Amino acid sequence: MPKYIFITGGVISSLGKGITSASIGKLLESTGLKITIQKCDPYINVDPGTMNPFQHGEVYVIDDGAETDLDLGHYERYTNALMTRENNITTGKIYHSVILKERRGDYLGATVQVVPHITNEIISHIKKVSSGKDIDIVICEIGGTVGDIESLPFLEAIRQFKQHVGRGNAINIHLTLVPYIKAAQEVKTKPTQHSVGKLREIGIVPEILICRTEKALSKKVKEKIGLFCNVDEDAVIDAPDVRDVYEVPLLFKKQGLDKIVFRLLDLRYKEADLKEWQNRVVKRALHPSKKVTIAVVGKYMELNDAYKSIYEALKHAGVANDAKMDIKKIDSEDIEEKGAEKFLKGVDGILVPGGFGTRGIEGKIKAIKFAREKKIPFFGICLGMQCAVIEFARNACGLKKANSTEFDKSTPAPVISLLEEQKRVKDMGATMRLGAYPCKLKKGTKSYEAYGREKISERHRHRYEFDIHYKRSMEKEGLVISGASPDLRLVEMIEVAGHPWFVACQFHPEFKSKPDDCHPLFRNFVRAALIYQKTYTA
Repeated sequence: MPKYIFITGGVISSLGKGITSASIGKLLESTGLKITIQKCDPYINVDPGTMNPFQHGEVYVIDDGAETDLDLGHYERYTNALMTRENNITTGKIYHSVILKERRGDYLGATVQVVPHITNEIISHIKKVSSGKDIDIVICEIGGTVGDIESLPFLEAIRQFKQHVGRGNAINIHLTLVPYIKAAQEVKTKPTQHSVGKLREIGIVPEILICRTEKALSKKVKEKIGLFCNVDEDAVIDAPDVRDVYEVPLLFKKQGLDKIVFRLLDLRYKEADLKEWQNRVVKRALHPSKKVTIAVVGKYMELNDAYKSIYEALKHAGVANDAKMDIKKIDSEDIEEKGAEKFLKGVDGILVPGGFGTRGIEGKIKAIKFAREKKIPFFGICLGMQCAVIEFARNACGLKKANSTEFDKSTPAPVISLLEEQKRVKDMGATMRLGAYPCKLKKGTKSYEAYGREKISERHRHRYEFDIHYKRSMEKEGLVISGASPDLRLVEMIEVAGHPWFVACQFHPEFKSKPDDCHPLFRNFVRAALIYQKTYTA
């Protein structure tokens, strides 16, 4: 049976439970343990697939096609754990499963209640994440904050779970805020005391506290927190703001968090080895020798988490190319109103990411036209590729009214159209082309050069595709189909002949990029931007 670490949060949201969980996973994995990480989300949606990016942030897609919380992206970036749909559970998923069982009569006429039926279902899903796998540690992150009514069934479930598996097989780590009051020039421990008190009212006693703070905590403050929260002083770990989030595993190791976890879980201690992580990732991220400016032209720029994996993959590309990444975030609607030149002049590369709906589309198309005509390195992802096809059809092929049927159902030149199997779909949730699909690359292209092989597999999330009927006419004008499905029915990647680096893909490569293993398309895009920078400034 694996050991379990349950991570909860208190005081306020957005403290960084996802980064904390991933960092603890990295720390333990570096000792030789095999880990997996699970996220329990309290919202009633079955998954985040239909949620507004402004509210929830990006939807992270995994190989098996599950649309999941963005924290699973952190888990995969920091560790070698491969996520499946079992690694993300929601209140909606739990209730859906319980209601189906009730309709089948599985409960033999019993009155279905939160306790024990909902909590038992949660416990079943927590166990399922490691079922049939060689896993030493399961890290389970509970979304929301202590005191949220939505989180109560999950907290009750982990209370029962810990009682069931017994001492030494499960521990609770609580992430909490220790604010610094500038006027008083001191940190305040009372919010943490109240948060832990609320947790203990529920029946959960944390063994480790991780304290988010602007400044490192003094020994005196740690003693006070330990005393009032009934936690060993050495188990009060401070987590001050860092220059780069990839420093967090090193921060935890420095304070001996791995030793404390081993002790509490009755495991024989083995030293964590984070030297490669420190040298290949952290040092290069903090001390680059170059700088490159990349414009990201999107629709959801107000919320940083809406393009979380895009920004992280660009950081990875910066590490791979020894360059500091200056990301210029540009709302495509601004380009619609004021033109591309105003916002894109002087950048070294332009990236247009995914999205849905008509808002801001013409701004994306203008940005792509600017990149193509000015020979600026361009990278289009999902909707970014579709907009690139529309732009090329209009301005290189003379199809002035070319469009996607998503934006104009009556367009005379539907160069992007709905997938055939999507025409019968009525339910919006989990019905897109989702998850990993194979792709065959064309030799001699920039796409093939990046990957270095002919067959690849990438993750998808879309309903619309390049209309194959326009393939020949667009190829005549210089569009290169550099990647396609094995049966050649679906266009997966395009390039523009004669352009220094103009590559777009229908899939989402950002979901498979890691800080110590940058995705090849992001790596080569930033490399091309650095080459362009030298040419531009020469």
